[in-house]
Amino acid sequence: MRTFIRRALANFGIEAKRIPKNQYGWLRDLNINTVLDIGANTGQFATLIHDILPEADIYSFEPLGDCFEELERHMHHLGRFRAFRYALGERDDELEIHRSEFSPSSSLLAMRQIHAQLFPYTARTWVERVSVRTLDGVVTGLELRDNVLIKIDVQGYEDRVIRGGPRALARAKALIVEVSFQPLYDSQPLFDSIYRMLWELGFKYAGSMEQLMSPVDGSVLQSDAVFLRATNDAEHDAR
Repeated sequence: MRTFIRRALANFGIEAKRIPKNQYGWLRDLNINTVLDIGANTGQFATLIHDILPEADIYSFEPLGDCFEELERHMHHLGRFRAFRYALGERDDELEIHRSEFSPSSSLLAMRQIHAQLFPYTARTWVERVSVRTLDGVVTGLELRDNVLIKIDVQGYEDRVIRGGPRALARAKALIVEVSFQPLYDSQPLFDSIYRMLWELGFKYAGSMEQLMSPVDGSVLQSDAVFLRATNDAEHDAR
């Protein structure tokens, strides 16, 4: 997953230093064979996860045309990679996306004023039409090799992706989900809501990989939360 700091550096052509691979040993130990990369932008996560799991199939989903083209340029040489140009949500539809000049901040939800104030380089937005599909619908035509990792980074639209993909999520051994602790977009769910949804689907919260801090007061705004499939009833019931 990518933090706003890493996103900002990338936007200005500066590559942030990558975390050493040995910090992802736990991820390799899960024996992941398929990765669903939801909210791929230009391939930041796909590039990282391929370095960690070079034998895994990667399916990336990105609705913005220019980002999709750059994603394919970055990843086209990989035989185990496919990209799809649409957003994921709770139903098939054509919707307006609030496109930010800083593309990783684009969302199907309107940006709140606090977001623009904290990160002024994201403030300029305009509306584009994009295709939306459900996760369950799109994976029907894909070969998913167990074990499955699903990454969801969709700027406040996480609950809609989850509601549109219960059967796909049932195949997942692990999830990496960008969760928010303060509302940065209109009508977005916060961590507690996402936690409850995923607990009901049989996942336990297992910690966070990265956190985004407010540049004003240092409070935690977002994190990349890890959820693992609970392996027994006692583990699932523990809160």
